[in-house]
Amino acid sequence: MAVPGGTGRAPDASHADPRGDPFLRTQFAVPARPVTYLRRDRLTVHLDEALLTPLTVVHGAAGAGKTLLAADWASTRHEPVAWLTAQVADRGGGTFWAYLLEALRLAGVPEADVGLPASAGRADDRLLTRLAAGLGTRDTPVILVIDEYDRVTDPEIADQLEFVLHQAGHGMRLVLVTRTEPLLPLHRHRAAGTITEIRNAELALTPDEAAALLALHGLRLPADDVGALVERTRGWAAGLRLCALAARGETDPRRFLKEFEADRTTIADFLLAEVLKRQPPGTQDLLLRVSVLDRFCPGLANALTGRTDAERVLTDLHGQNAFVEYLGHAWFRLHPLFGEILRAHLRVRSPELEAELHRRAAHWLRRSGSLGEALGHAAAAEDWESAAGALIGDLALGELFTGLHSGDLARLFSRMGPEPAGPATDLVRAACALSRCEVARGSSRLRRAVQELASQDGPAEGDPADLAVTRLSCALLEALVARLTGAPGRAERAARLAEQVRREVPGTLLEAHPELTALLLTHLGSARLWAGRVRAARAALTAVVDADGTGATAQARRDCLGHLALIDYLEGWPGRAERTASATVTPAGRGGPPPAPGPGLASLVLAAVAVERDELDRAEALLDAAVDARHPPPDPVTQAARALVTGRILLARGDAQAALEAADRAVVADVASPWAAAHTACVAAAAHLAENRPETAVKLLHDMPGDEPVCLVGAAEAELAAGRPEAAAELLGRLRTRAGIGPAVTVRAALLGARLAGEHGDHAAQRGLVSRALREARRERLRRPFVDAGPWLRTLPPDAPAGARLPTGSPRRDAPACGGQRAAPPVVEELSGRERDVVRRLAQMMSTEEIAADLYVSVNTVKTHLKSAYRKLAVNRRHDAVRRARERGLL
Repeated sequence: MAVPGGTGRAPDASHADPRGDPFLRTQFAVPARPVTYLRRDRLTVHLDEALLTPLTVVHGAAGAGKTLLAADWASTRHEPVAWLTAQVADRGGGTFWAYLLEALRLAGVPEADVGLPASAGRADDRLLTRLAAGLGTRDTPVILVIDEYDRVTDPEIADQLEFVLHQAGHGMRLVLVTRTEPLLPLHRHRAAGTITEIRNAELALTPDEAAALLALHGLRLPADDVGALVERTRGWAAGLRLCALAARGETDPRRFLKEFEADRTTIADFLLAEVLKRQPPGTQDLLLRVSVLDRFCPGLANALTGRTDAERVLTDLHGQNAFVEYLGHAWFRLHPLFGEILRAHLRVRSPELEAELHRRAAHWLRRSGSLGEALGHAAAAEDWESAAGALIGDLALGELFTGLHSGDLARLFSRMGPEPAGPATDLVRAACALSRCEVARGSSRLRRAVQELASQDGPAEGDPADLAVTRLSCALLEALVARLTGAPGRAERAARLAEQVRREVPGTLLEAHPELTALLLTHLGSARLWAGRVRAARAALTAVVDADGTGATAQARRDCLGHLALIDYLEGWPGRAERTASATVTPAGRGGPPPAPGPGLASLVLAAVAVERDELDRAEALLDAAVDARHPPPDPVTQAARALVTGRILLARGDAQAALEAADRAVVADVASPWAAAHTACVAAAAHLAENRPETAVKLLHDMPGDEPVCLVGAAEAELAAGRPEAAAELLGRLRTRAGIGPAVTVRAALLGARLAGEHGDHAAQRGLVSRALREARRERLRRPFVDAGPWLRTLPPDAPAGARLPTGSPRRDAPACGGQRAAPPVVEELSGRERDVVRRLAQMMSTEEIAADLYVSVNTVKTHLKSAYRKLAVNRRHDAVRRARERGLL
């Protein structure tokens, strides 16, 4: 019976709601935690802050673990805790408040004994005022937990709850567990700092927590497997628990958790029932359609659905924690497992729709400038003509070669079959083949594309800008084929074609894809270098290096630096070549040598420089790094450089026959290269000299066209070995008229001139030439020329240059011993800067460990420097090293 005055029902009727129905006791029961429940201290500690703020909101997706978290936390509290599951909220405000008051009374809160609402539809304001006033008098706050608060959709209930919460003051702490943001003025609480929030992202399990949860289910997995599972589930508690339960019944749980199909598990039943089917039909359709996308924005969702309100729908879904994640800047994505299940559901409901959705997505994404995603969807729809057309039309063909997206693009287009055929598809097929150095196949496809384009010539055939873009892509591939086949004339024609058509290409495309121009110039520079047009090659290569070398053009820039380093080496400047080649990688940290480049020309140049410095072990290591067994050298320039370096290393090791074989390896190219012929001839001539065949060496070098400096020195050495010093002197005289020759050549020429002077008895001239050779060699740290000079250099008269500090190195393996003659005192090599640092600290009586600490390097590094310094100083002990260094003025 209602009490007089309509203020509510009598307390003794509290066993029934305003309708007279008995209370459902399950609505007041704190949910039981399963045996495999994982308590997460970081969340319970955060939830403890609920005692400090009037309002606490725990909101997350279905199955995020929010209810069990709140229940576990509530079970640990000493304060009175009232629990209410708000499933009755749809029965009216009166019924909701009757249940809330009953929950408080069951928790032992006497202030809740204020009567009951008179009707199921609403609660009287006076009743709520008495409740708030009573709670406001409490010394110890009551904790009221309302689970499933997302069922409260009546604004009046929310307003009344906010009134009671505000007026109760310290007497009540309200904890709302909900899938969505509650109907409360959260902005006010956030601004005032009176709210504690635990959101969906915080509820996600970390890898360590996931491992612990799986262990509770009897599953112990490696950390990598757990990490992959957390990534796939996004740490979703219910998903991980369901996966664990399913895996326990499998013979190979680890494999199951790696490979399970989400749509064939209980996860699918959970998500379809708890998420998808709770949405209106239009929203369900939107979710199914966007499931083919990795990410989506409202405009793209509208394009796939034909609707115009996707922004509102997606925002609502995200706010509801309906497994739609917000990425920022108006982009969303589906939870991975939810997406898998929706895609499977779409294929069952509308099997023909998926390809059409991919086509629509590709069209929209290309128009919006997202080429990579557009290509992926066109490929998913097997619309290869559109995919190839988009790649060519956006002037992005160069991305197949730049390394940024080359792997992804190659894998994508590897699925393209022989059809359809057209200029765009044939160009893409040609580019894919050429990126794998399949020159014959790529050239064939390129010819076919060029023929098809020629047949389309005419005023009515297509957009001129589109045709210009396609022809510019053709020019890029033509230049690449020219480089790979050693056809400089073809490369020049491709460059002229590119220059003509680029005037018709939209400037925005050229700015968006600088890699195409960079690649064109790289291929042109390589072809010019092969032809021996060094100045023109340097101009093309330098244009790429001087431009912005980040992002898309970084790989082309590294390629150009490798070619420029080779030019420096060929011109005899090893130090400059080393610096240029080393610029292709990021310098190492303090205390260690710079890392070597990976496979390619730069490593070959560094190997060649190491040979000149007689660092043969390092040269071999660099040669190994330069050669990738999976990929042969791509172009004649690299092939010739590899043969040259291999031959020089073999010569230095004393294996003349193997060096001859390396030099004789033919490099297949349309035209011969003058520098490649000259340098390989020098390697072969040196091998013949080592085998005591000077006449063969003379003939080999005299057959070389032009006056290559390296050939002149080699020919002079061969003539001298053949007993014709006058001819050798004449050849060296021709060398003196040449400008710009580097020390790698001039040092050898000076040593050969010194030998000639000595044979003529002109010891003053001999001393001067050796001194000059030593000065030039010291700057470049050259040692190999002195090793190759032969035994005469070690038998100089006593008045030989006193400043000689570069070693003659180890005797050649084929050099005869110097009879019974006493060996000359060792010529000491100049120490490196770091070696001097180490020896200085030796003089201070520092231990190896103390030196390492002082120089911020490892003990092993110090030992390496000591070993090198001992060798250069020709000593074996620390004391002797310090003494010798002081004698030579090296300290």
